[in-house]
Amino acid sequence: MAATRTTRERWIEEGLQALAAGGPDAVRVEVLAKRLGVTKGGFYGSFADRDALLTAMLDAWERESTDQVLDQVEREGGDPKTKIARAGALTFSNDRLLPIDLAVRDWARRDGTVAERLRRVDNRRMALLRQMIGTFCTDPDEIEARSLLAFCVAIGEHFLAADHGDRTRAQVLRRAADLLLDRPA
Repeated sequence: MAATRTTRERWIEEGLQALAAGGPDAVRVEVLAKRLGVTKGGFYGSFADRDALLTAMLDAWERESTDQVLDQVEREGGDPKTKIARAGALTFSNDRLLPIDLAVRDWARRDGTVAERLRRVDNRRMALLRQMIGTFCTDPDEIEARSLLAFCVAIGEHFLAADHGDRTRAQVLRRAADLLLDRPA
């Protein structure tokens, strides 16, 4: 019986999980091969080298965290406020995408190429926020400020260790979203 070849997608997925767990230095061909239960020789049937894997991982992350999220938001429809909430939940509350996104952000602090990729992704996300917030807010400065605040809350709340008195984090986040999206309390 012929041996089953490990697919390119499995290498990419395992690489993304390693990235999420330990950053780009954790993405090592030998380690990934061991986790996949294969020899590292099979890696070279899918990738020229580790850099090719890293690029493919970034491609997959970008596709999943922007193209697929935006497609799903449009497909499921709803009013603009619902679309904003859905995009945020799909990206920043997603147990799979969130750790990868945060790892890419950390990586981008030390790698200009990754920083450019992250800028492109964040610009697409900000464009959605601007478009949706622009449906209920007409002041361009306020649209930009609300978009920035919404994005900062979505990312930054994962780094905040503060308590919120007698409120839960979820309660505070709901109230912040109500304020940003101009929803009544």
